[in-house]
Amino acid sequence: MCHKSEMENEKPEFWEINFIEKQEMWGFEPANAAILTKDFFVKNAVKNILIPGIGYGRNAQVFRENGINVTGIEISKTAIAMAEKHYGNEMKIYHGSVTNMPFDNCQYDGIFCYALIHLLDRYEREKLISECYNQLAENGYMIFTTITKEASTYGQGQLISKDRYEMFGGVKMYFYDRESIASEFSGAGLFEITEIDENYPFYLIKCRKVRSL
Repeated sequence: MCHKSEMENEKPEFWEINFIEKQEMWGFEPANAAILTKDFFVKNAVKNILIPGIGYGRNAQVFRENGINVTGIEISKTAIAMAEKHYGNEMKIYHGSVTNMPFDNCQYDGIFCYALIHLLDRYEREKLISECYNQLAENGYMIFTTITKEASTYGQGQLISKDRYEMFGGVKMYFYDRESIASEFSGAGLFEITEIDENYPFYLIKCRKVRSL
């Protein structure tokens, strides 16, 4: 029996409406995690990255300004149009849900996935991690950020499943702790979990694809 994806059936309309109504809702400054990841990627000579859930590109520009080529995936056509308006059309952005990855057969030196994975259900999270890992080049890095159980919103709304709640506006959100990160990312080269603040408490999750011996 096929899994019915929530992203495909609900989220496209949700994000399209949000971007139409709120436009550049997060401004143009990159998130703290994007700056930290940029520094890490530059230090490790990462030149070609994929950003699933790129939005209107506010976190992409800091990479491009540092000589890193960016490809994106975005579910909202409005957000893609906004990215082209503000940053030009030199950046390739695939239109679609991350649950439909892969969109190409490229191997990327790095992947940056900001505040996206916690919006997915367990099946979709597993698939996203697997698809991102599959598109990493050997010795490539992927960095995810996700909300933590320390957030003030944890426990609010309607409980859907363990640590997952439906809250404001119908958003479904999964709250991670270090144990759940270890469980979900252990097979994807997880090597570091750090805590950062992005208005809410977030984890910065680092993985590396190392060739098996």
